[in-house]
Amino acid sequence: MNSLADDLQEKRNSLQEFGELTKRILEYLQNVISSEIIKNNYIIYSSRIAGTTKYLRPINKKLFLKESVIFENKFKLFRKLLKQKINLNILEDKIVIDQVVYTIQQSIGAGLDLLVNPNSARKHVGNRFEELIRAIFTEMGISNKRVVLQIPYESDEGEKIYKCENDIVLSPYKKVKSTSKFIEEKEIIVSLKTTSKDRMGKVFIDKLLIERFLGGKRKILLIIFNDVQRKKDNNISYTLVSGLFMVYTKFLSQLEGVYYIDPPPNALKDPFKMHIKSFSDLISIEIKNLLAS
Repeated sequence: MNSLADDLQEKRNSLQEFGELTKRILEYLQNVISSEIIKNNYIIYSSRIAGTTKYLRPINKKLFLKESVIFENKFKLFRKLLKQKINLNILEDKIVIDQVVYTIQQSIGAGLDLLVNPNSARKHVGNRFEELIRAIFTEMGISNKRVVLQIPYESDEGEKIYKCENDIVLSPYKKVKSTSKFIEEKEIIVSLKTTSKDRMGKVFIDKLLIERFLGGKRKILLIIFNDVQRKKDNNISYTLVSGLFMVYTKFLSQLEGVYYIDPPPNALKDPFKMHIKSFSDLISIEIKNLLAS
C-alpha cells in the first residue's frame, strides 16, 4: 500500500476511491491530533510530531464527520441519494450531501497540511476538488468532461489563440457535445474554486467573453468550496470580498448559479443570499432544472 502522503497526491477517478481515501485520512487524524482551538463554528486542530507542531486549516464542526464509522454510513446514504431520479428537497438529505462532500474535501486538505510540502499541497487540494465534483456528477449519471474553448484573435504577430479553460462541462446528452471551438447551448459550464480568492473575477469575465465570441447566452455555474482561512495559529478570517462579488454580478455578468459547500456568513445575508446557495441545492434540485432548460 502507498504511504498516505503519496495517496493524497494521486488522481482520483470515482466516488468509491474518494470514500476509501477519506476513511484512511480520518483514522490517521484520530491518532495524530494533539490539540484543538474553537473559533466561531470552526475548529483549528494541531498535531505535534517529533517536536514539530503543524496546524490544520479551519474545519467546520457542523459539516465535518470526524468519526470514520459515521462517515462511512453517511457516505453510503450519499451515494444512494445521488442515484435517485427524483428531486430531493428534504432538509436531512441535503445536510448529508453537504456533510459528506465537505468531509471528503476537507479531510484531504487536512492530510495534505500534515504530510505534504505546502506549495505542492495547494496544487493537489485544487486537483482533488475538481476530481471530486466530476466524480459526483458521474455518479449521478450526468455526462461531463473538461473543455478548453479556443478563441482566436489577431495580434501584430498574426492570429493567436486564447485558451478559455472550463473546469467541467455538464451535458443533458449521453456524451458532451461541446468542443474546443463551440459550447453547446444546452450544456453547462462549471467553474470550480477552492476559494473565491482564486481569481473569482475571471469567471464573470469569461462568461462575457464566451457569450460574445459564440454569439448567444451560455449557462455558467461557479462552485466554491469555502472562504475561510486560518489566521496565525489560533484564529480564522473570512476571505469572500462580498462587495466585489456584487459589483461583478451587477456590472459584469450574472452567473446562472453560485454554490458553496461551506458558505461564509455574508453569503447567508441579503443581498448575497439571492445569488449564493448551498452545493446541496444544486445537487438535489437545481441541476436537473438547469440541464432541462
